[in-house]
Amino acid sequence: MLFKESFQIALASLLANKMRSLLTMLGIIIGVGAVIAMVSIGMGVRSNVTNSIASLGSNMLIIMPGSSNRGGVRGAAGSMQTLKYDDAKAIQEKIPDVEYVSPTVSSSYQVVYGNNNWNTSVQGVTPELMSIRSLTVSYGAFISENDLQKRQRVAVIGTTVAENLFEDKDPVGQNIRINNQPYKVIGLLKSKGQSSMGQDQDDMVYVPLTTAQERMLGITYVQNINLQVKNADKMDQVQAQVEQLLRTRHHITGDKEDDFNVRNLTSLMQTVQQSTTMLTLLLGSIAGISLLVGGIGIMNIMMVSVTERTREIGIRKALGATFLNIMTQFLIESMVIGIIGGLIGIGLGCLASKLIAQAGSFTTVITPAPILVSFLFAVGIGLFFGIYPARKAARLDPIEALRYE
Repeated sequence: MLFKESFQIALASLLANKMRSLLTMLGIIIGVGAVIAMVSIGMGVRSNVTNSIASLGSNMLIIMPGSSNRGGVRGAAGSMQTLKYDDAKAIQEKIPDVEYVSPTVSSSYQVVYGNNNWNTSVQGVTPELMSIRSLTVSYGAFISENDLQKRQRVAVIGTTVAENLFEDKDPVGQNIRINNQPYKVIGLLKSKGQSSMGQDQDDMVYVPLTTAQERMLGITYVQNINLQVKNADKMDQVQAQVEQLLRTRHHITGDKEDDFNVRNLTSLMQTVQQSTTMLTLLLGSIAGISLLVGGIGIMNIMMVSVTERTREIGIRKALGATFLNIMTQFLIESMVIGIIGGLIGIGLGCLASKLIAQAGSFTTVITPAPILVSFLFAVGIGLFFGIYPARKAARLDPIEALRYE
């Protein structure tokens, strides 16, 4: 019953000074709202980058050629021509934990259909790339093993290419020209959107690897090899096995430098997630400073309240109110400010997060954790900064308090 009465007295005191109470809560409201909004932005960045890396393929290793070194001048990364189609076949046959292998080559070409043309990236791939990159054909079919063996002039295109060449027309079954050579469109891919680096993943044309090597580029090597590992726990083990196999096939012994590089996308994702987590914590911490400022505001207004209600405190103590009774009354009052301010801040923070997402075409992710933490922190701030004023009120001498004007 005592707690209920103390709570009612606290509410009555706050309602008696509405504007002052609102201004006191403002620091808590802004603090909680800012924490939720900033953390949602950080989580949105993390989600975007993680989804973009995941769109490249899960449990994925990418093998790239090393950099050439002629006459003491080192070339660009991937400038060597050391990877072969046979390397990819050997990896598939000799390393048991590899699920899919797809060597690729690529170059930029002008693709023509009728009076329309479009400059895009043309990649020579094998059928396994569809599983590795999680590609989905919305209409038609993907490149087959038969296309690969017969070096067929067929192509699978992304939605960006289709929109620019065919507009509203169905592209499947139509003939396009790549490097002045005719290719039949056999499939249209489902849209994947932009990557984390801003690259349009739908601005792509896929042709059989052997066709690209022999009929387009006139090369015998591949530019990279994509691998999908069966189990994420085997990534490091498979990477080591691949490196050892390629060193053996390329006759690299002793301390000689590898003529290839193996990139582990799982390790990259972990690094990115750590970086974005630090960004989220930084944003949340900066916003959390306003919560401390709000707490100082609570202590300031409670000190004023104690001074204004000195005579009331004296009367209550004269009527038998104990030290604990007075402490409880003022602590509840300061906590009520934190609770109400926290609840309003949660609403404003969620609203701000939605508005940021709509205004900037930006993804924000609202999760329960920052909402709960910021609310509990707001209540804790109210309790912590209310202790000193409450203690001061509870220690007042009733005789001196009754004399106070």
